[in-house]
Amino acid sequence: MAMDKERPPLPNLHIRTPTHVFPSGRITLALMMLTTGLFLVLSTLHPATFYQYPMPTDISPQETKIGSEDKVCNLFNGTWVRDFRGPIYTNFTCPTMPDSKNCGKYGKQMDYVNWKWVPHGCDMVRFEPQLFLNIVRGKTMGFAADSIGRNQMESLLCLLSQVETPTKVHSDLKDKFVTWHFKSHNFTLMALWTKFLVEASEREINGTEVEMHDIHLDKLDVRLAANLREINVLVISSSQWFFRKNYLYEGGKLIGCIYCSEDNITSIDVTTAIQRALRTALRNLTNCQECGLQLTLVTTITPAHFENGFWNTGGYCNRTEPVEKGEAMTRTVEWAIRNAQVEEANRAQNERSHKGQMNLEILDITEAMSMRSDAHPGIHWNNKWMRGYSDCIHWCLPGPVDMWNELLLSVLNKYGKELQNHQ
Repeated sequence: MAMDKERPPLPNLHIRTPTHVFPSGRITLALMMLTTGLFLVLSTLHPATFYQYPMPTDISPQETKIGSEDKVCNLFNGTWVRDFRGPIYTNFTCPTMPDSKNCGKYGKQMDYVNWKWVPHGCDMVRFEPQLFLNIVRGKTMGFAADSIGRNQMESLLCLLSQVETPTKVHSDLKDKFVTWHFKSHNFTLMALWTKFLVEASEREINGTEVEMHDIHLDKLDVRLAANLREINVLVISSSQWFFRKNYLYEGGKLIGCIYCSEDNITSIDVTTAIQRALRTALRNLTNCQECGLQLTLVTTITPAHFENGFWNTGGYCNRTEPVEKGEAMTRTVEWAIRNAQVEEANRAQNERSHKGQMNLEILDITEAMSMRSDAHPGIHWNNKWMRGYSDCIHWCLPGPVDMWNELLLSVLNKYGKELQNHQ
């Protein structure tokens, strides 16, 4: 059964106390909940007065050609099927697995690993670490993303470590910008932390950060831009941090705000803000003359799966099997964001095709992951600041997040010769 159309902003599960999200305390939280309830009631009575997000039926999964030239395989439209061969790695064989994703260690039943993604018209997808490393030998790959994208990179590290254990060669003080090196294959893997892909600063009230941001939708994140010169393959994603009160700027001027009702400030919806930020990122990547970028991949939004409450009101995610496509618990706002991300990636692809520049592909994982409400850490994660709260946003390792890298390998294989011929 589908979830509600709208909800309050999704949580940041890296915060230390619940009051950081609601800096004014319980009164603010109560007002937000009352406002949400009023919105749902009014939208039922007067639906024409509210913006309607596209329904899931608007989804048109991307297609990509793999295998022989006459075979078109739709990687992103398929079914989860039982597969008891088990994952490629475990928490014992992956030395880099973070505790927060090590769900089995903290008591979660591991049946969620016994499902594999089978794209329509394709064979079952399975990751081949040696093939991956052969394709990217001598290259540098970066993940420019928030913690969801970091989740994908952590999965890739575990998968590749079955062939060669990587060495961490760089990390900043907060472990946000991290570089790993696979010496035998001369392959470098970088994590580039960015909440929005574009430039942003966190607001403070009386010297305390309140997790509201000033976001410049027309300026690429400076730290991301500073690292582009050495990256050959880039995977980008961003969505979750937009789901809070944020102030938006273009040309240095305030143009609106997300989740605000302030006088003389235009209210802008989350989907529009994400789309504009992605447009800026892709235009900068496509037009970067000094970059060594050969291929950029846009990973679409993955749904959160809180049931019977929100993250701070007892919401949980304790299902034990994938749900059917028609029962996928995804808010229509998330489908709208996915559609906007695909639209921007397609726009950039069309612009690039006339310039002969960087290749661009989409990892359209939204539909597949909407069915995997069984594979979040839930309460089975190690975070001393958030005890008692469920993580229904990130994904267990091993788990269906590994499928993102199986699809990534399929796309890389498509460009294998081109990547190697361009040194």
